[in-house]
Amino acid sequence: MNQLDALKQYTTVVADTGDFKQMAAYTPRDATTNPSLILKAVQKPEYAHLLKEAVQRHGAQGLDETMNRLLVRFGCEILQLVPGRVSTEVDARLSFDTEATVTRARRIIDLYQGEGVHVDRILIKIASTWEGIQAAARLERDGIHTNLTLLFSFCQAVACGQAKVQLISPFVGRIYDWYKKQAGPAWDEAAMAQSNDPGVQSVRRIYDFYKKFGIATEVMGASFRNVGQITALAGCDLLTISPELLAQLAATDAPLTRSLDPEQSKSGDQPFVTYDEASFRYALNEDAMATEKLAEGIRAFAADTVKLEKLMQSV
Repeated sequence: MNQLDALKQYTTVVADTGDFKQMAAYTPRDATTNPSLILKAVQKPEYAHLLKEAVQRHGAQGLDETMNRLLVRFGCEILQLVPGRVSTEVDARLSFDTEATVTRARRIIDLYQGEGVHVDRILIKIASTWEGIQAAARLERDGIHTNLTLLFSFCQAVACGQAKVQLISPFVGRIYDWYKKQAGPAWDEAAMAQSNDPGVQSVRRIYDFYKKFGIATEVMGASFRNVGQITALAGCDLLTISPELLAQLAATDAPLTRSLDPEQSKSGDQPFVTYDEASFRYALNEDAMATEKLAEGIRAFAADTVKLEKLMQSV
């Protein structure tokens, strides 16, 4: 049995790509997209027509609507290949506007439903800002499920659990990147691998907290830099993995054992905590890594959305 098949015994495997033709070989249950992945995909010859069609059919309705249509078109194509859910992201430029996020999310859901897609097959991706988490809480109350992304800190995860969001995406690789950069030449790759990886440790802490206190929000590790980070989180509810790393797992027969187990988590000594807006903002501010990576992630997704809009205007 290869490592990918072994991983699927403990964890729901999700494909992290806009390249839906590439993902089919790995039979993931779900798939995630983001503006960067969609931008990368539409610049490939096999997907360029999707951008062109969206502009030709909906360009007169403005950039926002054309973007919504393009994202939903990719999502619908992906849903033909996976049996589960697809995550579609709200414009990162709305990350600090609760009302606008709710409005955009509802529009995306309306478009999916217009294509005959059931609401339960869609996760609306929203950045894990305080405003984004409040938007997600409202959407969840209306039966629209959410995936809170750009999540780097424990306080973000706790607030998402309080909001009863469907799923969170803690970013393992970007946490690892920050600590490696901070350490500079002193970084010891071997010593900081597997269970010592700061990104892995972050997800484990969140997973243990959720399982100990019966928080139903799903934990989906994301943003991996190497296979070791993935195998160290075997047993996490879900892991969203790039096609390149899925291929490495599929090509490896080394043994893979479960690392995260809900029963073990329940016996941990973590205290129960909650956050209101003030304590959330202070806790996030105290975490330099999370503060920097959240801001950087929003800027990067916003920049790629602008690039996508420019491509639309050039069609």
